Amino acid sequence: MELDFLLNRTTKATPAPITIVWDWNGTLRNDLDDHVAALNATLPGLGGEPISVETYQALHRMPIRDFYTDVLGRQLGDEEWHAADTAFLSELARRPVRLQQGARQLMMGLRARGVRQSLLSLAPHERLVGEVESVGITGLLERVDGRPGPSVPSKAPAMIAHLQALGPGVDPSRTLVIGDSVDDAVAAHAVGAVPVLHSTGLHGATRLATAGVPLVETIQDAVATGIAIITSRQLAAA
Repeated sequence: MELDFLLNRTTKATPAPITIVWDWNGTLRNDLDDHVAALNATLPGLGGEPISVETYQALHRMPIRDFYTDVLGRQLGDEEWHAADTAFLSELARRPVRLQQGARQLMMGLRARGVRQSLLSLAPHERLVGEVESVGITGLLERVDGRPGPSVPSKAPAMIAHLQALGPGVDPSRTLVIGDSVDDAVAAHAVGAVPVLHSTGLHGATRLATAGVPLVETIQDAVATGIAIITSRQLAAA
C-alpha cells in the first residue's frame, strides 16, 4: 500500500522514527454529535436556544468560554461559566466513548510499522485517561496528556511540554500533528511539527481552511498526507 511505501523510504533515509501526536475530541474520538447534544442540553439554562451541527462547527473555538459568548451573544460571569462548563462535561460523560471509524486498525498498523504515537488534548487529564482506556488504545500510545487545571486559550504551551516529555528521540521535523482545529495547527507550528487537519471533527472546513495547512476529510487521509510531506522533505534535504 502507498503508506508502506512512504514509511519504507523514510526509514531508509534516516533512523529517526516518525511520531504522530493525535488530538482526541473530534479526531480519534468520534464525538461531534455528542458535543452538540451536550451543549444543547446546557444552553437553555443560560437562556440560549439549541444550535445545529453546522453552527457548532462554524463557531467552535478556543478558549471554550469565548465559544459560549459567540453562541449566546453575551459574556458569562465566572460562576455562570463554571456551572455551564461543569454541566456540559457531566452531560458529555453520560455518552459512550466511540472512536472514529477505522481508528484502532489505523493506529495498530502504524505501530507495527515503527511509527511512534501519542495523544495530547485540552480535555481534563483524568477524564481523558479514563476515556482512552475505555476504548482500549492506551497501549498504542507512548503518552496521554490532558490539561491538569482550568481551561486554557491554546494548546501550544502543552504541545511544547508534550514533546519534551516524549524525550530526545523525537525530531519535531518528523513529527505529525493531526487535529480538527486551527489551534492544533498553531500548536504544531510552535514546535516545528507538520500539521494536518481533518474536517470530520468539531470544526468546519471553512474555518479550518484559514489555518493555511493541509486539510483532508478523514484521519486516514491525514496520516497519508502528513507522512508524504515528511518523506518529501527528507528526500529533498538528502
